[in-house]
Amino acid sequence: MKVGMGRAALNALYVVLLSGCTLFSPVKIDTTKNVLNNIPLDLPSEKTHSTTLLVLVPETTPIYTTTRMAYTTQAYQVAYFSRNEWAETPSQMIQPLIVKTLRNTHYFSEVLSPPHFGRHTFALRTEILELKQDFTSEPAMLQLAMRFDLSREATNQVIATKELSVREPMMERNPYAGVVAANEAIAKVLRELARFIIEKAG
Repeated sequence: MKVGMGRAALNALYVVLLSGCTLFSPVKIDTTKNVLNNIPLDLPSEKTHSTTLLVLVPETTPIYTTTRMAYTTQAYQVAYFSRNEWAETPSQMIQPLIVKTLRNTHYFSEVLSPPHFGRHTFALRTEILELKQDFTSEPAMLQLAMRFDLSREATNQVIATKELSVREPMMERNPYAGVVAANEAIAKVLRELARFIIEKAG
């Protein structure tokens, strides 16, 4: 009886050793990458001025300095989806959208972005305050909030500040619906930003 049990134990150990790579390898979870790439089409068409604008890389509150996609299901708490994330950090995705939007107004002779600083008339600093899917409401909402500071290069003084916040309804209660809503929200924010910059730089 003991011999049989010993052989069974050895056989079990042999099987474990053979399958060790499978048992102890990390489980691969497929992750869906999502992007923000929507810019407004109905922008004001302006006469080009000799002024130039430098668009700095947006700063981000710590909770959004990651590619992880944030959501909330109850007040005062934020979590991240496990199988859905941004292709880049929000800052990396939004900065080129700001540049392209302001170029499309044709107001500035040149819109610059790092590392190409060059001489410029104005500088735009941005802070991403919030970018999350909010499932505490019905329908679920995408919450986007950003702050903009426009400064004059010659004096390095802020001449105008604006905070923009959008709550965009989500068509369904899932991560992809949040991505669609985020693209709608960013287009709205960029449209208002363009109007703000043109007004204050004039």
